Amino acid sequence: MAKIDWHRDVDGYSDEGERAKRAFHREAKARLKKLAADLGLTPGTFDLRTNLAGPASRGETTLHGERIYVQVGGLMNQIMIRTCNGRKDYTGGHNNFANIGQLDHPSVLAFLVKGIMG
Repeated sequence: MAKIDWHRDVDGYSDEGERAKRAFHREAKARLKKLAADLGLTPGTFDLRTNLAGPASRGETTLHGERIYVQVGGLMNQIMIRTCNGRKDYTGGHNNFANIGQLDHPSVLAFLVKGIMG
C-alpha cells in the first residue's frame, strides 16, 4: 500500500489538491477493505463507499457492515467507529474516534474495532 500523509490538507480547488484528495480516498478504501478482512467480514456482507464531497471538503470513505460502521475523513479527519443494526442504519450507536494514523496499523485498528463491537 502506498505511503500517504493522512493529515495533509486536501481539497478540490486545484489539480494538485484534487489528485491528493483522490489518493486519500483510494488509500482509505484500500485500508478499510483490509480492515474488513481482518474483522472476518466477507464480500457481500459489507458496503465500501466514498463520498468525495465538494471542493471545500475532504469527503469521507465508509465501511458499513451489518454490525459496524467505520468512516474515514470528514471534518475532524479522524476515524469514526460505531456499532449499527444493519446496512440501512446510518446513525447507529455512539461515536468512537481513533487517530487517522491507525490506518497504517490495520491489526491494531481491527483490535480496537472488535472492542467497540463487543
